[in-house]
Amino acid sequence: MEITEAKVALRDSPDKKLKAYATVTFDNCFVVRNIKVIEGANGLFIAMPSRKVKQPCPKCNFKNELRSKYCNQCAGILPQSSTLPERVEDGSGVQLEHKDIAHPITQAFRGYLQKIILEAYEQEKSKVLV
Repeated sequence: MEITEAKVALRDSPDKKLKAYATVTFDNCFVVRNIKVIEGANGLFIAMPSRKVKQPCPKCNFKNELRSKYCNQCAGILPQSSTLPERVEDGSGVQLEHKDIAHPITQAFRGYLQKIILEAYEQEKSKVLV
């Protein structure tokens, strides 16, 4: 699989960790949008597009954000997320609030994707400085 295009849209908040959003096209036929470029403690990295994990209300079945105390539809009290049957956890047992929509499966491809996106980010950043 080849990355045929990588576009980066810079965010103009210098004090924030989010530096840009990227859109990547694969083999001129598949697009992934909203890949984030983030400034971390060890430098720049990418975060794949994700969605917030929802929990259903036991009373009305409305999907509420994880860790909500009350239902946004019926105002019923929601169970604590630790008692929910479908917990989303990382490998260490910590409950996650977001779940990736799309992500690389291998570390090698993730490295390749990150390299291409960060190169496009640096190019876009240098255009702004000129």
